[in-house]
Amino acid sequence: MLVGLAYDLKDTLAVTPGCPEDIAEEYDSVETVNLITASLSSLGHTVLHLGGGTGFLHNICSITDIDIVFNISEGRGNHPGREAQVPSVLEMCNIPYTGSPPQCLSICLNKPLTKQILAASGIITPKWIIIKNEKDLDSIQWEGLRFPLVAKPAHEGSSIGIHSKSVAYDVNEVKMICESLINSYNQEVMLEEYIHGEEVTVGIVGFETPQVLGIMGIKPKANHDMFMYSIEVKRDYVNLVDYECPSLLPEDVLDNIKNISLKTFNILGCRDMARLDFRLDDSLTPYFIEINPLPGLGNHSDLVIMSDLLGIKHRKLIDMILSSACQRYPKCILK
Repeated sequence: MLVGLAYDLKDTLAVTPGCPEDIAEEYDSVETVNLITASLSSLGHTVLHLGGGTGFLHNICSITDIDIVFNISEGRGNHPGREAQVPSVLEMCNIPYTGSPPQCLSICLNKPLTKQILAASGIITPKWIIIKNEKDLDSIQWEGLRFPLVAKPAHEGSSIGIHSKSVAYDVNEVKMICESLINSYNQEVMLEEYIHGEEVTVGIVGFETPQVLGIMGIKPKANHDMFMYSIEVKRDYVNLVDYECPSLLPEDVLDNIKNISLKTFNILGCRDMARLDFRLDDSLTPYFIEINPLPGLGNHSDLVIMSDLLGIKHRKLIDMILSSACQRYPKCILK
């Protein structure tokens, strides 16, 4: 097949002076694009680089024989719906693509909305509130919240804005952190109760019958009473954490996490792939933290690390995602 590859490179993002240093964290590197290209090519496909932004628009409008687009584009701008940009264009042009549809991507990038939908469906998630602006900080009923609290930008992925100092232990710290986030990222802030306990991430692949690829425990190498899987940790994961996959949690806990993950995947309308994050409390009850229906596919991404620990090579992971998408499109016959 002729497979178009849609992506946004870090190097193409125009970062204005004063922007946070992690603002481009979601965007991909040339190495990741080359890795996915190599995997697709090894499967016998011809790969056409489409890029992202206005370059993607020009390319997709000038090519008429693409069989399917392998989409890893994060979209442009500071919009909660930016990940839906490329899939929306592809649907308008009636071009098949991998991954979740526009409405799913828009919902999942909106962390508070995602939590609200899932909580209404009976899925446990830490209590949260939204801070729209600095004035909101003066009207919060703090008695209804249990410290410590984690402060994070409401519409970001890849741990953007989530740092080792994002945990607040009192009202003054909350105000200081929230004011900084609002001014730096120009969006709402979500305050979420911190859950003490192990962090696990779950990989899912598939469409009609999605399957849990694996459950991976994230273990800090040093003792931490308040461990955060922050952007600093992800950038230096080799030295700061160990990954346990398959997870050694009790079988009944693993089954519970699997069931919740698949339920979440289906409720939100995800397709082909997703990564979900949970924190376990002292009783090993899983609390949903967030979901990424457009997970990273580079060598240093959690889904790829998980796959590798399970003996699933990158080429196979890409094949699983592409094969899942092709189930929706009769004309996309793998050959």
